[in-house]
Amino acid sequence: MKLIRIFLPAVLVLLLSCNKIDEPKVYSSLMSTNAFQSRNDAIAAVNAVYARLKAPSGISDAWMYYAGFQVIISDLTTDIGQSNGGTDVEAMTNCLWGSSNQYLSFSWQQQYKLVYDANTAIYYLSRMTSITDAEKAQFLSECRFLRALGYVDLTDAFGPVILMTDKEVENNIANPDYESKPMTTPVEEINKVIIADLEYAAANLPANYETHTIYPTTDVGRASKGAALTLLMKLYMREKQWQKVLDLSTQIKALNEYALYPSYAGLFKEANVWCEENIFNCMANNLVDGMEIMNHFGPVNNSEVTDRWGWLGVSWYFYDQFGNEDDRKNDMFFVDYDGTDGLKYIQPIKGQDTPPEGTTYMPYAYTKKYADPSGSTTYYDGHGFPILRYADVMLSRAEALNELNGPNTESIDLINQVKGRSHANLLGSAASFTKESLRDAILLERGFEFYFECKRRQDLLRMGKYESIVNAYLSAIEQEPNINLARDKYFPYPQKQVDLNPNLSNADRR
Repeated sequence: MKLIRIFLPAVLVLLLSCNKIDEPKVYSSLMSTNAFQSRNDAIAAVNAVYARLKAPSGISDAWMYYAGFQVIISDLTTDIGQSNGGTDVEAMTNCLWGSSNQYLSFSWQQQYKLVYDANTAIYYLSRMTSITDAEKAQFLSECRFLRALGYVDLTDAFGPVILMTDKEVENNIANPDYESKPMTTPVEEINKVIIADLEYAAANLPANYETHTIYPTTDVGRASKGAALTLLMKLYMREKQWQKVLDLSTQIKALNEYALYPSYAGLFKEANVWCEENIFNCMANNLVDGMEIMNHFGPVNNSEVTDRWGWLGVSWYFYDQFGNEDDRKNDMFFVDYDGTDGLKYIQPIKGQDTPPEGTTYMPYAYTKKYADPSGSTTYYDGHGFPILRYADVMLSRAEALNELNGPNTESIDLINQVKGRSHANLLGSAASFTKESLRDAILLERGFEFYFECKRRQDLLRMGKYESIVNAYLSAIEQEPNINLARDKYFPYPQKQVDLNPNLSNADRR
């Protein structure tokens, strides 16, 4: 065991040289031989896997994964997000990334840390004898759901990746190989692991935690049956298995656990960390395990939300596509405000490069989605980050029905329920659409509804619009339209990983 000794100044050492300096006393130690002994040990292990979604090494890093990096790779690489926060993040928003971009490296690291912690927990939980079968099934289901989430995100971003499960944990304990250079696994094979994990989780997780017997409190933030079914539905969306999407959306609806929240703005209030629309969130408490999400999305020099960075915002190009009647535009952005520096912050005036006297142009539209004026005033905030919510189920079902049957009344009704919640102009009858035009309407609606919820890039890719829409956006903002779908369907593997493992090849990537 490594000991830490404190060396006193030389004079004190001389004065005390005849006295024995005691060795440090070890009160407790946690090792593989004495971990995973009790029910509380098991719960602590499961909770540690959840923590990877936002704070990989404690509260001081609470801007990783779903509190930051996932937005950068999913939204800033499209027509929605922008940032002027530094070289690498600006490269992402201008679609000029390369294999050495730190945000690709960070995303890879955090996604794999989630998978690694889930694998480790699954390995040890499976071998515990001090918990009941019901407890074991619950804990394993939560970890398998989280492992599946990590692999969905990895394969969305990087395509074929290295598949590691709890079997590798077992092999590494028995025969560690520190020079291993594993091959990547095809996405189709990784999908089989994801599906098995989510089907197991859906079979064993409760619909809700209101009367759950294993956890002592109402742990609403934990993975549920609905979360497992919804993530599985999202996987089948990516694979365009439309009938399975339809069947799963029917199962989710039949749970009678979810509904649209009455107002879009209320859905994202920090005080409303959980409501009937939330299926799975990355949750936080500003006094215990807060995130830095308000710092990144909050407006600069604003008197309501003070001392924030304005690091990430919605492009004016996309903001201007909202209808003026839409609550998602009118209630959810900081535009046209008096700054604490005495200047008025406004949207740039077209054709006028220099702002009028007493004003300054905002680089992009600051959203209130994660910068609630009535929320935390502390450095770390208590916002929840929505990963899965019921509006997504509704619009996914509408898309599946259109892909299977063409324009139909149910698809229109589902879309209009989502639009109606925000008082947006409703779609007309099914007869006024073709399959292609309704697909375009769904894509636009998904952009309005889910901006900065880590869905835009995946939506554009699934609908075959990534190259055309993003290149049109880049041209509009006077950047090079450089998206090439054959090359850019997946991001390049991080260069540091390629250097360690030559089996990660970027030959057909950037």
